[in-house]
Amino acid sequence: MTQDVPNQPPPLTGSNAWRGDPLLIQIAESFSEPVRRDLDGLGRFVLNQEAQDLARLANSEVPKLRTHDRQGRRIDQVEFHPAYHALMRRSVAGGLHSSVWENGGTETGRRHQVRAARFYLTAQLECGHLCPITMTNASLAALMASPKLFREWAPRVTTRKYDQAQKPPVEKAGLTLGMGMTERQGGTDVRANTTRAERAGGSFYRLNGHKWFMSAPMSDAFLMLAQAPEGLSCFLVPRILSDGSANGLQFQRLKDKLGNRSNASSEVEIQGAIGDLVGEPGGGVKTIMDMVTLTRLDCAVASSAIMRAGLAEAVHHTRHRQVFGANLVDQPLMQRVLADMALDVAGATALAFRLARSFDEAASDRGEAAFARAMTPVVKYWVCKIAPPLLYEAMECLGGNGYVEEAPLARYYREAPVNAIWEGSGNVMALDVLRVLGRAPGLFDDVLASIERDLGPGGRSILGVLRAAMQVASSDEGSARILTEQLAISAAAAELRRMGAGRIADAFIETRLAGQWRGTYGMLDARHDSRLIIDTLYPQAG
Repeated sequence: MTQDVPNQPPPLTGSNAWRGDPLLIQIAESFSEPVRRDLDGLGRFVLNQEAQDLARLANSEVPKLRTHDRQGRRIDQVEFHPAYHALMRRSVAGGLHSSVWENGGTETGRRHQVRAARFYLTAQLECGHLCPITMTNASLAALMASPKLFREWAPRVTTRKYDQAQKPPVEKAGLTLGMGMTERQGGTDVRANTTRAERAGGSFYRLNGHKWFMSAPMSDAFLMLAQAPEGLSCFLVPRILSDGSANGLQFQRLKDKLGNRSNASSEVEIQGAIGDLVGEPGGGVKTIMDMVTLTRLDCAVASSAIMRAGLAEAVHHTRHRQVFGANLVDQPLMQRVLADMALDVAGATALAFRLARSFDEAASDRGEAAFARAMTPVVKYWVCKIAPPLLYEAMECLGGNGYVEEAPLARYYREAPVNAIWEGSGNVMALDVLRVLGRAPGLFDDVLASIERDLGPGGRSILGVLRAAMQVASSDEGSARILTEQLAISAAAAELRRMGAGRIADAFIETRLAGQWRGTYGMLDARHDSRLIIDTLYPQAG
């Protein structure tokens, strides 16, 4: 009968993304018991069928822009499917948008790592709604440049209440914040921005211009860069003023994006919008960079999470799919492909959480401060770069079943490139590495010392390669990507070794750092136990 469906895997839903991830559990060993219980509940939610349906609907029923109401009044509102609001409500209640800024609690000393764990699990469910979550969290870092603004806005952000109402910020139960930097003529080169800011009294300015990409346009306020008389400056621009009137932001259209479809990204004309100066006049880039650094951490965490979710789908499929008389996972070639991918996911995850740890410890440890500054662009570069090809390979493990839109892998694959592009593309990250190397080479001395220490025996030879790459890059800008990738892989290997990953760390080091030829996944040789790698990192549910 056609109703019979032989040789198809059961749904992956119903299991637990936390309990099924030994690496994440090990990373979280030092977290408090209440936090681990919370992660257990979140892991269960992520693989719940209802939650999976929310993720699907939020991306299939995309946001729609309404510029005018039925009487012709300008309203500039974006309508989202209720699934999007449900996801936002859950993530805001969990503090993903603000927990690192809250006082007290059980997360002291590990705020960034604990938030990263929650973010990692949530990203395995749906990434689009995490864009406003990320920007809200990061915006508070920029607002610290103006303590008065921070005192006014932070308490309204940290309420852990999601309020989608179209009201002035002072009337809302909770707030989200966005950012507007990119312009059509400048892109990454924000110093070429043409939006103007003219003094309007006190710390207030009037802004006129445009933004080419402004995501999450229903945020309650935006950090924007504009050319003031003193130079490029940063401003906090509310969407709705305290009297309920619009603040001169007219949305022209929503971008028709490849992925990230649940999240609205807009083009906006700015006509006399009131903005409050953040930081020093003319210091806009410096002010906004405090925000960008945090968003880059989230890009790395989210990319590693999507890879984890995609490979979990592939492993699950191959354990239940028979080909040529045996389960796919028992076929030697498939084993090596899966194990090879699993090594990259493990390295990316370990490295992303290593960066989060440096954020937590930077204030009290010079070496960790050096790692946070020097390695943020390195981590963002490598982790986000490897996600698209890995997710394609995971899709191929399912064949046609992975290529159809009903499979979450199609959504993961379309989502993957955005983190590599957003907040600095690959070349921007590599140039940032060169900038640090040129201005503060001592930071890399601390980073290399920590890599050598954690790698243990054999670390000295790897350091020799890194130092040679640094010497070349100091006079050859075009080699910056080589240095950046080598730094990332070395740091990932060092973190796996520090964590005691044993044979998994050995396989990662030998296949990524030993000069072995690699073009695609599946290049492990028989020295490495592929089945052990798969079953260790992706244990089969009981």
